[in-house]
Amino acid sequence: MRILFMGTPEFAVASLRRLVEDGHEICGVFTQPDKPKNRGHKLTFSPVKEYALTQNLPVYQPLKMRDGEAEALVKQLAPELIVVAAYGKILPEEILNTPPYGSINVHSSLLPKYRGAAPINWAILDGEAETGVSIMYMAKELDAGDVILQKTTPIGEQEDAQALTARLAELGAQALSEAVEALRNGTASRTPQDASRQTYASMLSREMSPIDWNRTARQINCQVRGLIPWPCATTELAGQRFKIYETALGRETAAAPGTVLSAGKQGIEVACGDGRSLYLTQLQAEGGKRMAAAAYLLGHPMEISSN
Repeated sequence: MRILFMGTPEFAVASLRRLVEDGHEICGVFTQPDKPKNRGHKLTFSPVKEYALTQNLPVYQPLKMRDGEAEALVKQLAPELIVVAAYGKILPEEILNTPPYGSINVHSSLLPKYRGAAPINWAILDGEAETGVSIMYMAKELDAGDVILQKTTPIGEQEDAQALTARLAELGAQALSEAVEALRNGTASRTPQDASRQTYASMLSREMSPIDWNRTARQINCQVRGLIPWPCATTELAGQRFKIYETALGRETAAAPGTVLSAGKQGIEVACGDGRSLYLTQLQAEGGKRMAAAAYLLGHPMEISSN
């Protein structure tokens, strides 16, 4: 098929790569404008642009989608199908309806659950046992279009959002390949979403970072895993502020939530609100580097509360 692809981050690269490998004609790639690097003058390309250039695909980076220019460009490219994967811009209906096969989206959740900006993070934050990807027709309302197909995968007990994103990118690419083939063959199904079951995955913010030790050990473990690589869970222990990158569930304890129970080879053990402890195993002190908690403790012994 003649396909116009729209995407920006690393997650989207797997889908574009699969379309190329499947032999489709990529008539153009839309991606977000280049951004300054480290507040300097040098611009960085999006991961999708970097890959597209290696394949000699034409790249377009419109600043706006509603000024008429983007629509004119889409009509000039004359795609049979538009494929969107984490593009980062809302498309007007005039563009969505341009191709004869319409426009489809690779979404990293089992819709109608987790519509919105951060579905992978929220699946972990909420302690879900499984998640997946949905290939859907795009509609005017955000992530509300009819579903073509879905693929499900369990979430690992210690899997963080960064690792899960990489896995879902590949799963999404496989699902996209099957969906495009079904569209081409005229066998694609179209299942309306049950709007009564929808949940919303809002954008992440730094306000979500501070750990509340009154929560359960499992909830805090999910918070840490769900906020990687940004904004990261944070806590203050022994007068030092840390970003927390990895934890492990500990033992039963009667100590007050937030009490440091031990600090050694297993990490920094802290009491939680459910009578369980949690080991902080990977962390970064303010102004320092990310490291194993045990390595940090070698140079910064931590006082232990009597319990």
